[in-house]
Amino acid sequence: MPPNSKPLLIVDDDTGLLRQFRWAFSDHKVFPAGTRREAVDFVKREAIPVAILDLGLPPDPDGASEGLATLTEILTIAPATKVIIATGNETREHALRAIALGAYDFYQKPIDIDVLQLIVSRAERIFELEDENRRLAESARASPVDGFIASSSEMLRVLRNIEKIAPTDVAVLLLGESGTGKELLAQALHKMSQRPAGPFVPINCAAIPETLLESELFGHEKGAFTGALRQNIGRIESADRGTLFLDEIGDVPLTMQVKLLRFLQDQIVERVGGRKPVQVDVRIVCATNQDLDRMMAEGRFREDLYYRLNEVAVRVPPLRERLGDPVVMASFFLRRFASEYGRPIRGFASAALAAINDHPWPGNVRELENRVKRAVIMADGTLLSTADLGLSAQGEEAPSLGIRAARARAEREVLQMALAQTGSNLSKAAKLLGISRPTLYDLMQQHQIGLDA
Repeated sequence: MPPNSKPLLIVDDDTGLLRQFRWAFSDHKVFPAGTRREAVDFVKREAIPVAILDLGLPPDPDGASEGLATLTEILTIAPATKVIIATGNETREHALRAIALGAYDFYQKPIDIDVLQLIVSRAERIFELEDENRRLAESARASPVDGFIASSSEMLRVLRNIEKIAPTDVAVLLLGESGTGKELLAQALHKMSQRPAGPFVPINCAAIPETLLESELFGHEKGAFTGALRQNIGRIESADRGTLFLDEIGDVPLTMQVKLLRFLQDQIVERVGGRKPVQVDVRIVCATNQDLDRMMAEGRFREDLYYRLNEVAVRVPPLRERLGDPVVMASFFLRRFASEYGRPIRGFASAALAAINDHPWPGNVRELENRVKRAVIMADGTLLSTADLGLSAQGEEAPSLGIRAARARAEREVLQMALAQTGSNLSKAAKLLGISRPTLYDLMQQHQIGLDA
C-alpha cells in the first residue's frame, strides 16, 4: 500500500464483500467496519474523506434503521465526510431518505466495481476541493484588517502595511487598477486610525465636472455664483476630525491642484465667495489608477502636490497577481449572494474553480463580484459552472463547424447542464436525461467530462 494512500471507510457486515472492496481499493487505506460502533470509532480516530455504507447493518440487517443511524452519527462527527450508500432495488426509498439526511450519493447492488471506483474518485475530489476552500477561508479570516478578504502573501503584505500606517496621521496614496478595493482600504485606514469616531468622506474627483469641483471640495457662500441660493459646506470641511478620501486624484485639473496644495500646507479652507478662513483637522487619503510619475513628466500633475499627498504610498496588486484570492473571494461572494437572494447554490464545479484561477480579471474584484452575483441569480443547478460565470477554459479554441463536432458539442453541453442542474448527482442526472446510469458513465468518459463537472 502506498505510504500516502487515501483513507476509505467501508461499513458492511458481509466479510466476503469487504475482501472484494479491499482488492478493488488496494491503493487506499481501507478501514473495514461491520457495526455502527466500529464505524463511529474509526471516524473519531481518523480523518475520513469518503465512506461506503451499507444500510442493512445488524441488528436490523433487513431494514435501514441501523444504517441510517450510522449515517447520522458519522455526519455529526465529521460533516465533511462524503458518505456513499449501498442499496438494492427493493430498498431504493431508504437510499433516497439517506440522501435527504446528508449522504453524498448511492449506488445499487450488485456492485459494479468500475462504477463504484468512479463515484469514490469523484467524492474524494469534491472533498479535497471543499477542504481547500475551507483552508483558504480560514487564512482569509486571519487577515490583519477586519472584513477584508485575502489569503495571498501579496495582499496580506498590503494589509499589514495598512495596519502599521493607520494609527498615524500621514497622508496615504493608494495606487492600483480600478476595482482592486482601494476605497475599502481607505475605509480600513479610517477605522483603525485615531479618529474612527469622526466622519469618513469620500469624493470621486473624476465624477465631478471641473466647474463644480471647487465648490464641492471647499464649499461656497450664498450668492457666490449664479444658483448659489444658500451657504454650502464643502467635503473637506465636512471631514473635519475625520478622513477625506480623494479617489481618482489624478483627474484633478491643474487649477484645482494649486488650491488643494494650499489647503494641504495649512489645513485652512476658504469657501467660494467667502473671506473668512476655516481651520480644519483632516486626514488625507488619496487613490488613483493613473501613472502619476508619467503625468508629472508631462506637466499634468504638480510635483509639489504629489509629495504632499505621497507621504506613504501603498500599491494595491491587481487580482491576477494575488495567488489564491480569486477562489477565496468568489466563495465568499457565492455564500453572501446565495443567502441574500435565497438561492440553493452550494459551491462551484471544479472546472469553474479552475476558470476562476485562470481568468486574468481585468475588472479585478468588482468584475469577480458581479460575475458571481449574476451566476447565483441565473444558475439552474446547485453548482456554478464556467458557463454560469461567463468564463471559459484557458486557451479554448474556436469551435469546429463540422456537423459531427457540433453534435458532439451539443451532447457534451446537455450532459454538463444535467450535471449542473442536479448538483452532480449522477443518478438524478441520468433520470433527467432519460438514460441509464451506465450509459451516462459511458457518455461522460466519451466526452471526457470529469465527475465533478
